[in-house]
This record gives sequence, C-alpha cells and structure tokens, in this order.
Amino acid sequence: MTNHPPFNFSAKNFTGTVRLFPLPNLVLFPHVVHPLHIYERRYCDLLADALADDRLIALATLVPGWEHDYDGKPPVSPHACLGRVILHQQMDDGTFNVLLAGLSRIEIMGELASVKSYRHARAILRPDRFPDDYEDRADQLIEDLRSVAAHLLPFVPSARKQLNDLLQRGVSLATLTDLIAYLIDVDLAEKLILLGEENVVCRAEILARRLAALTSDTCVHARSELPFPPVPSCN
Repeated sequence: MTNHPPFNFSAKNFTGTVRLFPLPNLVLFPHVVHPLHIYERRYCDLLADALADDRLIALATLVPGWEHDYDGKPPVSPHACLGRVILHQQMDDGTFNVLLAGLSRIEIMGELASVKSYRHARAILRPDRFPDDYEDRADQLIEDLRSVAAHLLPFVPSARKQLNDLLQRGVSLATLTDLIAYLIDVDLAEKLILLGEENVVCRAEILARRLAALTSDTCVHARSELPFPPVPSCN
C-alpha cells in the first residue's frame, strides 16, 4: 500500500512551510486516505492554492478549548500529518469534496504570519524510526496486532476485510499500526500519542496494549457498527 502513487513522497521536496488545515475531530495518519468536505471560505482558498501548487496540506488537530476562538487561530497539537489531495470535486454550491492521503508525520514548530485567509506554519518531517531489534520483533508485533484487532473489527466488517487483505500482501508494521490507529474508536488524545510516536516498535506496542484493553472492555461489545469508509470530516 505504501508503494501506491498517492503515498509516494520525497523529503527533498518539502519546503518546511505548510498550509495548516486544523480540525477538531480528526487525527490523520500516514498510509490512509480520508474524505473531507470543505466549505469555509478560508479553507476553499487553501485548497485552491494547494491544487495550484504541490497539493500538500497539513492536517492538524485543534486542542480542547478551540470553541472559544474557532474563527481565529486556536492552538493545534504539534503532532500533525502532511497530506496530499489525490481527488477533489467542486459542488454546485462552491464547496468541495476531497480525498486526502496521509504522507508523513510532521511536527508543527510554530505559526507564521500570513497574508492569506488561512494559516501557515513551520514544520519538520518526523519519519518513522526503526530500532536495532526491529527485524527480530516486527513479525511478532504484526501477529499481536492482527490477533487483538480481530476481536474489535467485527464491528467494522469492511475494515476487517481490508486488514486481512493487507496482511496477505505482507504489509509493513509501520503501515499496519497507522491503519489500525486510524480505524479504532478511541479518544483523539490517544490517537495523537500514536501519531507522535516515531519509533515503529514503540508505536506498535502502545497500540497493542490499547487494543487489548479495548477487547476486555465490556462496553465494546455494546457498540454499534462503526462507519467504514469513514464519513467525510467537515471543516
């Protein structure tokens, strides 16, 4: 899946300045595609500039309390995801439906002054890190994640099929952790911890523990089926 053209990305093409698209209810991960519905004027402007340039957008998560200054510049988590617009459709009312492919973890280093209607920030890439014992541990961690995820994904049958397909293709541990982290129904704060962890083994261990806790939580069995593909997030 990481070899698919939408996810191809070269660090040498990254300028260090990102168009900031903050949302209160979404954490985007690399290796996944998420639908967006863009209707605010400032974010329509952002999309137009992205499409005319490199098609890159930094999707960031607003920190709690954003409601008091949503129209201004409420703080965002430093852990964000650089994404590329791979498909867009303009609607009759001037709004847009977009598919955004997650490319790389980034860290927001600070916001920049901008003459645009939308926000800009300085950011650095945070690529995956592989510890020395990665090769020895990857296969077992993949099996651990597969096992615990199987107990949760009956609530999302189409997602479980996608997971099984990926495992049959030999998906990497890095990709698998990001896909499951994106799919599971946990608080945004927990997803941000996973997004902020660059060490692939540490990330997989954190995720496996969280999944194990979810499978033992009796309230999990009372949940209705989760939507998959996901419902578009609106700005």
